[in-house]
Amino acid sequence: MGKREDKEHIMDSKDFDFQRIAEGYKKRPFLHKQVIERFKEDVTSRMFTNGLDIGCGAGLSSKALKTICRHVTGTDISGEMITVAREVCANAEEYDFFVSSAEELPAFETRFDIVSAAGVVQWVDKDLFLKEMSSVMSDHSYLLIYDFWISDKMKECSAYTTWWHDVYLKEFPRPFRNESAWTKEEAAQYGFLMKDQIQHEMEYEFDQDSFIEFMMIQSNVNAKIEGDKNSVQAVRKWFEQSTAPLFQGGKKAVIFTGYSWYMERFS
Repeated sequence: MGKREDKEHIMDSKDFDFQRIAEGYKKRPFLHKQVIERFKEDVTSRMFTNGLDIGCGAGLSSKALKTICRHVTGTDISGEMITVAREVCANAEEYDFFVSSAEELPAFETRFDIVSAAGVVQWVDKDLFLKEMSSVMSDHSYLLIYDFWISDKMKECSAYTTWWHDVYLKEFPRPFRNESAWTKEEAAQYGFLMKDQIQHEMEYEFDQDSFIEFMMIQSNVNAKIEGDKNSVQAVRKWFEQSTAPLFQGGKKAVIFTGYSWYMERFS
């Protein structure tokens, strides 16, 4: 796996339960749809009936899942995120949203034929999560676990890589975390066949303002804002000054890296 900036622990609702973060999440790059398109190419192009989106955040992953589902249920541990997700996915007949942990879901009346979990597994108890997924999914349903994150590469701009390592990460250090992937044997213990584990790259164009807004909601940046009591305005000013040379000439394409794990539940 590549490097990510999030903390290594089981998710606490306080980590993302801030209105500023939730509002920022709905403006994140909508790369989730590309992940779903790749799933269609790699696994199946069927249309599913009931989809479940674990850790739905501001609803972008739910919108992406909806492209292959007739109805999507989204859950997130943060009430602030659920509020924004309901706004982003405005069609009440096609979506339901609940505040819930990934390891202990509400008592749903139906089982799900596909479940997605974007940027979730680093926060959950793996065994409790897989046990819960097994209990809410129908036989021969699919579990799509994926994540993507901004990298240290910008097209045609080597200065960005230098800025990333020598400036950004020195100001906002990345805490240690476990980067290991789940194994086929671990999945099989709970009735899942690990069909494939792929890595991918995607591009997204930012201007300086949109890049700063995205970086302001990175977990290591937010940790410094909250933990060290830095003002949001001061941190934004730091980004404005340090990134100004990178965006001379307008928009720049930044590389995102990530992974997808395709799992099928068997009886």
